Amino acid sequence: MLHIRNIEELKVEWVELLNQLNTMFDTDMDLQGVLFLIGVQELGHGPREFGKSEKQDLMHIATCKLLSQFGYYELEGSDDQGWPHWKLVQKLPRMTLGEQDYLLKQAVIDYFREQKLY
Repeated sequence: MLHIRNIEELKVEWVELLNQLNTMFDTDMDLQGVLFLIGVQELGHGPREFGKSEKQDLMHIATCKLLSQFGYYELEGSDDQGWPHWKLVQKLPRMTLGEQDYLLKQAVIDYFREQKLY
């Protein structure tokens, strides 16, 4: 269930989540890295090498999955290679980059909580 956070609460939880992921993966994660990770998880094919366009596709999958929590996207199904496809069901409102960042980080935290990973 989506939990609306104030900006200070979000900052604290985001840093905690990144610290946990950095420890798990021995890397320095940022939002793009987290989106890639979620995309790999949602694809369900396990870890492997991905090309540049596949990495972009994985981040798109993650973004659609995250924004589906707000009713913006809906899963249509998967193609013959198992890649999920999403459709836009509600146009996103105009947002500043900061507002987009806030929305995605909030959804990421909730995603990891739902997956029992945070």
